[in-house]
Amino acid sequence: MQNVVQSWISSDEDAEGSSDYDSSSESERYFDEETFGGHQAQSSQIMESSTRSQGVDAEDIRVEAAIEGDFDRLIQNIRDAGDGSSSGMLSKMWDMDLEEREAEFKDDLREASGVGRKKAKRGRRRGPILSQQVRALIGEGNQAYVDANIPETLRIMQEVIRIEPRAAPAWSVLAQCYDDMGERQKGLQLRIMAAHLNHDADEWGELAQQSRALGYNQQAIYCYGKMYHLDPTNVNALWDRASLAKEIGDLRTARSTMLAMLKRLPHHLPVLDELRPILIELSDLAICAELFQRAFEHYLTVFPSGRGLDCETGAEVLGGGFTLMHLLVLADLYNTLGEHARAADTIRRGCRWIQGRAAQKFWDACEDDREWDTPDSGVQRGADGEVQPGMYPLDVNARHRLAIARIRGGDVEEGKMHAKVILSQDAAEYAPLFSEIADAYFEREMYAEAGHIYEMLGGNAGTSSMYVLLQAAACRRMIGDLRESAEVYEHVIQADPNHSDAKMKLAEIYEILNEPRKALDLVMQGSSALFIEARKKRTANREGTVDSGSADPTSASLFEEGKVRGAKQRGTPAKANPNRLTAAQLRELESQKEREAAQSWHRVQELWPRILANEQGDEEAIREWLVEAEKLVESFRETRALFLTSRHRGFRGMFPRSVRKQTTEASEDSMASRLQLDLGRDTLSRKGSKNENVNTFRTISFDDWLRLFMHYAFLLTRRGQYDLANEVLRHLLYSNAFQTRSSQDSIRLALITCAIHADQYQTVVEQARKLINGHQFNNEPIRILVSSLGSGLRATDAFLVSTLSKHLLRETRLADAAVKDPDSLRFNVAQRRYGLAGISGKVDGDDAPDDDEEAETSTATEQEREALPTKVNPLNVAVYGQILLAAKSYQSAIFYLLQAYEYAPDDPLICLCLAIASVGRAMQRQSDNRHHLIAQSMAFLTRYRELRGETAEGVDEVEYNFGRIFQQLGVHSLAIRHYERVLETAEARTKVDEEGYGLARETAYNLSLIYVSTGAAPLAQALYRRWLSL
Repeated sequence: MQNVVQSWISSDEDAEGSSDYDSSSESERYFDEETFGGHQAQSSQIMESSTRSQGVDAEDIRVEAAIEGDFDRLIQNIRDAGDGSSSGMLSKMWDMDLEEREAEFKDDLREASGVGRKKAKRGRRRGPILSQQVRALIGEGNQAYVDANIPETLRIMQEVIRIEPRAAPAWSVLAQCYDDMGERQKGLQLRIMAAHLNHDADEWGELAQQSRALGYNQQAIYCYGKMYHLDPTNVNALWDRASLAKEIGDLRTARSTMLAMLKRLPHHLPVLDELRPILIELSDLAICAELFQRAFEHYLTVFPSGRGLDCETGAEVLGGGFTLMHLLVLADLYNTLGEHARAADTIRRGCRWIQGRAAQKFWDACEDDREWDTPDSGVQRGADGEVQPGMYPLDVNARHRLAIARIRGGDVEEGKMHAKVILSQDAAEYAPLFSEIADAYFEREMYAEAGHIYEMLGGNAGTSSMYVLLQAAACRRMIGDLRESAEVYEHVIQADPNHSDAKMKLAEIYEILNEPRKALDLVMQGSSALFIEARKKRTANREGTVDSGSADPTSASLFEEGKVRGAKQRGTPAKANPNRLTAAQLRELESQKEREAAQSWHRVQELWPRILANEQGDEEAIREWLVEAEKLVESFRETRALFLTSRHRGFRGMFPRSVRKQTTEASEDSMASRLQLDLGRDTLSRKGSKNENVNTFRTISFDDWLRLFMHYAFLLTRRGQYDLANEVLRHLLYSNAFQTRSSQDSIRLALITCAIHADQYQTVVEQARKLINGHQFNNEPIRILVSSLGSGLRATDAFLVSTLSKHLLRETRLADAAVKDPDSLRFNVAQRRYGLAGISGKVDGDDAPDDDEEAETSTATEQEREALPTKVNPLNVAVYGQILLAAKSYQSAIFYLLQAYEYAPDDPLICLCLAIASVGRAMQRQSDNRHHLIAQSMAFLTRYRELRGETAEGVDEVEYNFGRIFQQLGVHSLAIRHYERVLETAEARTKVDEEGYGLARETAYNLSLIYVSTGAAPLAQALYRRWLSL
């Protein structure tokens, strides 16, 4: 029994909200103890029963004392009013602080106990011992009431209360008198005062109903709280309290009360359904998701078959009541929180469970959604040995959530497959689903796909809206169709002439199209519309001002009924921040920091030659240099002016001449001024001198700052602090001082360098992809990628990551289209790179540009565009083929490598890769033409030998590769012959250069494997001693 009491105490603690709800409750520990400690419970049952009645009485006394404490505070408020007349006693100081009452309610919830035992109804307590005088006065008052002398009864009973406020009969008689007089409000107040002394839960319930009937909602909430204090088993009191709080908009009270109910009734779906909109309104999405996730896991465990009996109707229902709608709610919550993987997992597991297939957990091992493939999806997967597509039916709404999770989570191909199924439905019936899929595409900057859906919705009068049309226009603009985008904006303005946002967007397009006069007209119209709208708002605010001194019809309540807990009070002037520095103080502080930075920079320059003096460096100098460099680096990183959201504008100094607030009006004025200057062909430049960037920060040039950051990161990486170095360099990418292409490339190369040293090859691939995106149709970034992943298992794993292969395949297709069909490419002004017309330029999140470029991004000039290639490029195809080769996809590798061979037939590396791929394919059991493939391999290997030449290094390499292929084919005699030639060449070379081993060690190791496998152990030992020993 003691454990049960503790469990209910913990449940009440969690009524306060989310912070306590996450912790494990004592009730869970109670059930564990009941399961594993049953013998101990039986042995202590007699002892618990002997103390049970004492504990109950002590708890009852504590609760009643707490309620009487409220009564004492009310009486003290009345006495502090300073009105000596007895009539004023009932008209002043009745308003109680709702925040304080709510806090006390939560405190009592934490300490409530008694759940799990039948609580006997208790009668009234006698209260304090009344004096002879008080008893006599009460008798006189009762007689006066019997004689129908109401005024005399009021006088006597008020005198009794003045002498002894805890005399409950006096309050009750007074309340009855006011009821007889028709003043029900005062009678209700007096009954509430008496209820503090009677400690009757049913009485508090009646008072709550009466208060609610009279419109005293805050007072009713208070009464429901007291009712629950006295009878913690009465969950209906919590439900009524939460429902009333929700009805009047007191969402925080409703939230805390319903969380307490969930501790009483875990995973109760009606409570969850009522709590969900409250938590969403309060933005407590994480708590809401956790509650539904726990309920999902509970029903999944209790009803593993996916069907169960409804607790109320007794009928068999899906999920025992946890339906598809609850799964959709949970998936929506995870998608909103950005936890797209959990959203997809919820739909997959939940729908499988509802279909009665919860035991088929092997689907969880599939990263894709082949379980829900459709026959007309057009996706071919499920090769030999893999799980075949399930082709199970999936509700359209569930598939929609799965599509959103996949698209936003980066698995775009899977998302497209689901979106295709949804988009095949009737647009009028599923318009919200269409719109959300389009929004997901838009967020991923897949503007072509999003624009197609928006235009589909905008073409139907039943599904079109201003939002849809504006989004469609934005998509058109982002893919470069400026004329079509302008037409859509013109249609929006025609439908709503006061739509200022559409006018501003259309003005930007006109500016890009070199039509400044049209743009200026739209800007001026937008400015006037905003002015009129602002004036209307100010007028409405003045008319809506409420006089605080007006009479309040709910003043008879014990509470301030118009006040909702947690609501922000209007009309309170903002207080000035006394800790804010003046402009002069800021300039003085900046001057001091400049002097400190100059000193640290001077010391750093002095120490650097000592660090470079020898290979290991002066350890003392390195430590001192790192200390001084850290001061400079941190001072740079903590300066907000160097990390603005508008990074494209560059660094304008710590105190720029003009500080313009980033408001809509300011942007309109800026555009209008710019357009007027352009129309007038003024000699002033469009930007003016006010936007000139500053090339130094605290007397140090930005080139020196960049060099300092790179040296600092390199030293940290050498000393084993790669994580810190990576963080510093990544932060530097966001500085508006280093947004030029050369600076960004330098920082990314530094990141790659540090990552190679720390064996963090995933970072190498990530940054190399950024370089490839920034230098489209350029081979150098790809060469940097391949050279950075030289050798090793981790480098190979990074080379085989699927995102890299997909990225290179897209780049290959773009390069091929640029040569064969350049008209199919469109320049994407947002990403400043070419893309295929009708296809979004972005698929993976890693390819997103880091620049926060807004208006300036769309005005990219022709000089910023990369020149289109004029001849085919074998590098992209060859590298993609090498990825497939390393992944042992030899058939696909042969296809792409043959294409590279067609582009560059005289490249020895391509010939060697084709030979390796052909041999690899011949060794696979699926091969049906082994001899042809081996012959093809020998042909390419021979061609490779012809192209590699007869140089010393070339001979070593050629002989080694021939031996390696013969060894794989099992022709050991030929392999030994080629390996021995390599060793003979190396033997001759080491006589001239002791370190000129070349490929001797690799050859010796391979040759020793042949000797050991053929039983020639002494020959293998000789190789070990000569070439493989230190």
